[in-house]
Amino acid sequence: MNTFLSPNGGLEEHRGAELIRSTDQEKDDQVAAVRAFQGRNADRAPAALERLRTVASGGGNVFAELMESVKVCSLGQITRALYQVGGQYRRNM
Repeated sequence: MNTFLSPNGGLEEHRGAELIRSTDQEKDDQVAAVRAFQGRNADRAPAALERLRTVASGGGNVFAELMESVKVCSLGQITRALYQVGGQYRRNM
């Protein structure tokens, strides 16, 4: 949730913005694409995720390792690996 309010107002420019939602077919296609990606990389992803966890827990260059991880891991896989190392951020509301 973005709670920033511009001191200059600015709400008028967003009032007419059209909200676009994905169709069920688009959602299903995306899920299928992610599952296919994970299937194609099932043999390489575990090692990439382990390297990412090791770098993150050791204070290394996480960005550089992320750039390698995204070649064979989905965002969900990467996110779970990083949560395992550092926990999940919970913003105070």
